Amino acid sequence: MLLGFSTNSIGDVDPLDAIPMLRDMGYGSLAITLDHHTLNPFANDLPARLCRWRDALAAAGMACVIETGARHLLDPMQKHEPTLVTADREARQQRIDFLCRAIDIAVDLGAACVSLWSGVVRDSADEAAIWSRLTGSLAPVLDHAAARRIPLGFEPEPGMAIDTLARYRQLFDRLGRPDQLRLTVDIGHMECMGERPMADVLQPWADRVVNVHVDDMLACRHEHLPLGTGDVDFPPILAALAAGGYVGGLHIELPRQAHRWVEIATQSAAFLTPLLRKLPPELPRYLSPKESSR
Repeated sequence: MLLGFSTNSIGDVDPLDAIPMLRDMGYGSLAITLDHHTLNPFANDLPARLCRWRDALAAAGMACVIETGARHLLDPMQKHEPTLVTADREARQQRIDFLCRAIDIAVDLGAACVSLWSGVVRDSADEAAIWSRLTGSLAPVLDHAAARRIPLGFEPEPGMAIDTLARYRQLFDRLGRPDQLRLTVDIGHMECMGERPMADVLQPWADRVVNVHVDDMLACRHEHLPLGTGDVDFPPILAALAAGGYVGGLHIELPRQAHRWVEIATQSAAFLTPLLRKLPPELPRYLSPKESSR
């Protein structure tokens, strides 16, 4: 597994300039949130921007995943809207088109996956309508992902239509268990939603994980906290991920700490590295940037 960091947790500097700094701290993967100030998927000069990102990642020997959870990329007035469960069909199509664009960007950058979520249900729709919106919206995205051979990392998110691994299971089954629909795990979200024992809850799905967000959290409180300041018991969940064969990035996601990202990145690396080195020798463990580039 690789130490990873999220661009949504980098403040006050160009994320491109942060890449070599993170590399020097021991990070080997970057979760790139498509957004106005990072990599804008709607920019007129997108090919040139992608070239700069490719060069920066290659120079650092850093892997990446693509994140699609920008707050106001599609709607400057309402956070995260429109989504896959928005009431208006044309608005849902806007999210579908964006996700397909994100898949194309992932191919261009050689990303491991595109991470996405369902969205918040903001009207009084019943369960049948919600499922219809979600599965109907995901179908063309899954088709495009399959055509481009990019896995989708679906993230259960507190407060959204799909908020737990149990709900992810329902979605997976309703869609016919498509291979392309993999899993993004946010460790803090599992704690927030009371998915305990965390390692046992994750174990049946560990081999489908393609992306991991790392943060600490308190039960029943959706607030991303620095590692070691919440209730998460990290060793068992890291062991479960390793036992499932996960070798990707453990992406620190602390957007409210972005103003002190260098301190957070340093502290997070110091917290995670010894835990990863203590994993049983038969399991995939921490890879330093030099080892991961071999």
